[in-house]
Amino acid sequence: MFSVTVHTEININAPAERVWNILTDLASYRDWNPMIRRAGGEIRQGARLTIHFNPRGTKGRIFHPKLLVVEPNRELRWQGQPEVPFLIESEHFFIIRPMGGGSVRLDHDMMFHGLIIPIIKNFAVRTTEGPFNDMNRALKERAEH
Repeated sequence: MFSVTVHTEININAPAERVWNILTDLASYRDWNPMIRRAGGEIRQGARLTIHFNPRGTKGRIFHPKLLVVEPNRELRWQGQPEVPFLIESEHFFIIRPMGGGSVRLDHDMMFHGLIIPIIKNFAVRTTEGPFNDMNRALKERAEH
């Protein structure tokens, strides 16, 4: 199976607990998140979320990913809802790494895998990286102020 990972990261001058609380407060996404305009659901492993993915310049899309990892103050990971299993599937994840002095590094990644990855690899990276960086900057601003 083919795969590609889009990796973004940002240093945030706030404790892991604060960053975690912002990431898991889905109802507040509409107030700060430029990529996921609305979100809902219960933050527990195995639960399904409702995500309104709508970065600037897109028509938007609603999907219902399944939470794979819910490790407070450390990792939040969900599996996308594949439209065509084995052709393309995805995992979206946030890993919070303490850096000392009350700050963290947030790794915000998406791993795509499936049979069509060689064909869509460049498109997937190009359309994911910018919105992820926008969300990272907005999260940093919210956590630091």
